[in-house]
Amino acid sequence: MKEIKVNGNLKFGHKNLYFDGELKAALNDKKFEVISPATEKAVATISWADISDTQKTLESARQGFEFWSKLPLEKRLEWIDKLRNKILENAELLRESIMYEMGKTWAGTLEDLTSITDSLQFYSQEIKKRTDLVIDDREGSHEHKVISQPLGVVVAFLAYNFPLLNLGFKLGPALAAGCSIVIKPSEYSPLSAYILGELCHEINFPKGVINIICGDTENVGIPLCESKIPQLITMIGSTETAKKLIVQSSRTSIKRFSMECGGNAPFIVFPDASLDDAVSIAKALKTGNSGQICVAPNRLFVHRDIIEPFAEKLVALFEKTKVGFGTDQHWDMGPLANRMSVEKIEDIVGEARDQGGKVLCGGHPISGTGYYFEPTVILLNDSKAKVLQKEIFGPVAILVPFSSKEEALRLSNETDAGLASYLFTEDAQVQQYFIERLEFGEVQINGVKYDIYLPHGGIKNSGIGVDCSSFALDDYLIRKRVSKAIPEL
Repeated sequence: MKEIKVNGNLKFGHKNLYFDGELKAALNDKKFEVISPATEKAVATISWADISDTQKTLESARQGFEFWSKLPLEKRLEWIDKLRNKILENAELLRESIMYEMGKTWAGTLEDLTSITDSLQFYSQEIKKRTDLVIDDREGSHEHKVISQPLGVVVAFLAYNFPLLNLGFKLGPALAAGCSIVIKPSEYSPLSAYILGELCHEINFPKGVINIICGDTENVGIPLCESKIPQLITMIGSTETAKKLIVQSSRTSIKRFSMECGGNAPFIVFPDASLDDAVSIAKALKTGNSGQICVAPNRLFVHRDIIEPFAEKLVALFEKTKVGFGTDQHWDMGPLANRMSVEKIEDIVGEARDQGGKVLCGGHPISGTGYYFEPTVILLNDSKAKVLQKEIFGPVAILVPFSSKEEALRLSNETDAGLASYLFTEDAQVQQYFIERLEFGEVQINGVKYDIYLPHGGIKNSGIGVDCSSFALDDYLIRKRVSKAIPEL
């Protein structure tokens, strides 16, 4: 295998595990190559943990919790701020690592960076707002209050699509709440997480509080879940992965779960909507991060009266998409994460064709080096086509016509997923109709907005718990009732 080298070395060199406050090679000295999907070349190696490393990491986190949970809040926040400043000092390095490990556009890497720094800052402020809840005693014989305390050790399994954003969504509330955390990044994008471990080491972050480890399922994934040490298993990933983690985690102890799983977002457009706005947002969500976004529209339901002009405008934007890699010019889209993703998207396009879909643009992998796929628009008249039940996770937009709001609602809710949904109409009554009836954790109307202070979570098979916002802290805290008898005079 040819390698990207700088002065004879891999571009990012070798990165070690981080636990117990130290950077450590795997006990078996096994290494794993990080392959850039843009170049198909290795850009780094990481230590690949065995089961002994996992057990030591869990013990490190247990001891880290004992220290961190008892540290005064002001001191915890000082450390969090120190880590945030260190991340900002190394912003370019972290962004570059994401660009290579994910093939992201340079502009796209900024979202990852700001997400983790915003999360650390937001939860440092939000935790200070948590106060004891006082409950009045009906008979006047007791004083009651509900206090919040750190839950315990957290294990976080991360998806590959947003390496630092996903990490930040877990790290911010965990640290602020007083929990220690074991971070298991995806093997497809572990580099930036391992670099974070190096930054923690450089500032002597309290040992055992943050731990970063990667390895295979048998040596890392299952032992992390089956251990009695973690109190919370949190994840960003597929619904199937979530089911496996829940089963594995329940074998030895009762744990909490906070999981953001796959989506099958409907994108509903009525004739009175701003066509240009709807098309622009659809394009941004489908080609941003190469469509590898859990909240990206999966099924675009467009009213029959406007589906032709909508399709024409969307195709025009897709065909103008600049696909490539590097900082030498402005790219709109990079590659998919790996070859399997390309093959999956190819299969989905083929399945849509077999079920009567008409490919209006794209439809093929892009030849040459890298895991690239053409931005693709498909018109599908069969609303019962099985392909509509699959999460695409790529730059493919499937358009389906509808005739009434009742039909659009039925089609939208015909899925086991329930994460994000999008509605475009100026009619307030139609808006309310869908707000009350859409079976999704998020309903976005005539626009799109995501930020650390806004709750993000799904219903049905799209997850448990919430990422972002003050609500996320609830997953990392214990509520303890304290009742004290009032002495009789």
